[in-house]
Amino acid sequence: MNLPAVLAPLRLRKITLRNRLAVAPMCQYSVTDGFVGDYHLVHLGRFALGGFGLVIVEATGVTPEGRISHGDVGLWSDEHVPGLARVVDFLHAEGAAAGIQLAHAGAKASSLRPWDGSGPVTEGSARPGEAPWPTVSASAVPAGPGWPEPHALTVEELAGVRDAFVAATRRAEAAGFDVVEVHAAHGYLLHQFLSPLTNRREDPYGGSREARMRFPLEVVEAVRAAWPEEKPLLVRVSAVDGSSEGLTVEDTVAFARELRALGVDVVDVSGGGIGGGWEHPIGYGYQVPYAAAIREQADIPTMAVGLVVDARQAEAIVAGGAADLVALAREAQDDPNFAVHTARELTGEHATYPVQAGPRLASRDRLLDRLGPWTGPDPVQVLG
Repeated sequence: MNLPAVLAPLRLRKITLRNRLAVAPMCQYSVTDGFVGDYHLVHLGRFALGGFGLVIVEATGVTPEGRISHGDVGLWSDEHVPGLARVVDFLHAEGAAAGIQLAHAGAKASSLRPWDGSGPVTEGSARPGEAPWPTVSASAVPAGPGWPEPHALTVEELAGVRDAFVAATRRAEAAGFDVVEVHAAHGYLLHQFLSPLTNRREDPYGGSREARMRFPLEVVEAVRAAWPEEKPLLVRVSAVDGSSEGLTVEDTVAFARELRALGVDVVDVSGGGIGGGWEHPIGYGYQVPYAAAIREQADIPTMAVGLVVDARQAEAIVAGGAADLVALAREAQDDPNFAVHTARELTGEHATYPVQAGPRLASRDRLLDRLGPWTGPDPVQVLG
């Protein structure tokens, strides 16, 4: 039997993923002072048990000021390493590669946790002991209506941000991660440099497409130099801004070509985050065409995201050459076993389940095949 494309191993430098299914970074807003604990061990560990090839820790602040919220994971100090190393060790023990997304939120920092409301933290909306803090960006452009005006970073301050990414990269290596992903999407700091909607600088870091790419590329180059040569580096991009007046796919293809030249191994292709809503087609797999275009035109492996909800859909993405990996977020939260369910659906086998579950589930399925579907309303239906 030929192995389905989405279940085939993928080698990136000296790291081999057991399949092409990844868990995308998903902010949980559930830590204090950046320290992960039991919640993240269970939250992330269940995806390894569920068979995913790569599990990526949520957007992780490279500085305290770079967090989206007070509840974000951090890697701005050595004290954050042990908690993350504990998560890495569990992922490895269950066969998954461990990734971490390094991020700076820029003008979208100091925001409320989603269940506390929307928008920035204010003195009136802050939880006790969680005051708002000043934000920074490429230019003094607020993240949206009602948001504070960020400080436009000086050239000297850019060096400090770049160095913070490098320091966090070295801590990610100390924690044992296999993959680092640089976050340059979703309206956060590096995306704020890339987008003409938020970058209004008049120095060498603003204006033309090439100038807007300059600082994100400097960060990626520095991270690649700090990250071990044998380990892969990913960069997450927003292929287009929410507004049709912002970034275009052509802009992102040009950026991806530069990323490839710097030694980036995979571009994780998402979209939006700047420009309000979403002025583009939406539906199942709606961002997959962006991953396909970047893969073809920039000649670099891509990871596709965006309402991927079915095993056959994931298989079609990889088998059809649209992307090399498929990443799930909300679907993975809804079904942490999506990867083993995919293997069962596409191959009819239970071999990818943990040994504690696979044989028992296979035996149960054989019985269910004999019984047929439960039809109700009687809760007891037995063979004669």
